[in-house]
Amino acid sequence: MTNPVYFPRLNMAIYRRTVPFAMFMAFIALEESFRYAIQQHWLDLPITTLFYLYPIKTVAVALLLYKHSPFYHEIRIQDLGQLWSTVSVVLIGLLTFAIWVSADWVVTLASPPGGFNPMLLPDGVVRVLMTAFRVAGAVLVVPIMEEVFWRSFLLRYLVDTDFESIPIGSFTWSSFLISTVLFGLEHHLIVAGTIAGVVYSLIVYKTKSIAQCILAHAITNFALACFVLFTGKWHFW
Repeated sequence: MTNPVYFPRLNMAIYRRTVPFAMFMAFIALEESFRYAIQQHWLDLPITTLFYLYPIKTVAVALLLYKHSPFYHEIRIQDLGQLWSTVSVVLIGLLTFAIWVSADWVVTLASPPGGFNPMLLPDGVVRVLMTAFRVAGAVLVVPIMEEVFWRSFLLRYLVDTDFESIPIGSFTWSSFLISTVLFGLEHHLIVAGTIAGVVYSLIVYKTKSIAQCILAHAITNFALACFVLFTGKWHFW
């Protein structure tokens, strides 16, 4: 006899890992819609108006992650206590950053966005706060949101729809290839995104740890944020 509790429980597990990502992507779609409307002169707004969506997006996604965090049992902070693995993951995160910024030759899915240029914002508190939100979102929110969706949920869901029964780091070629390609397509630099997807998947296969994968992703994004702020190459943002 089918357990009547099974399907609701499984659906909630999927919901908790997909909704933060879905909200993040919805904000991106909203931003691109506004961008198109401004470019077509349907809206008489400065393009920098779109920058102010980022703090809203960051806070909204962060609140969802915080709300559901008690159910992310696969994120084991104690995994970071494995010193050799943690040091290795930090170095791999930096290597992934180096690959990312050197991959300006890749083919993009669409015209690359102009990126976030804080120098276009009013000097002072507004510029500082907006930049701080950009860095915090990239380093603290995005790695958790993406790794919960891509490596915790989808990588296992493609093995078995009852994904919670699949151990973290379980490998099949189909789940690895599909999730990697989709992760690459999520980014406007497709090849760089795909390479990063391969790296983060290999980390989770090797360490069996979502926490280590989040750390690698956060290190990559932090290094990228520092690089962008020091060089002014805003298109990477």
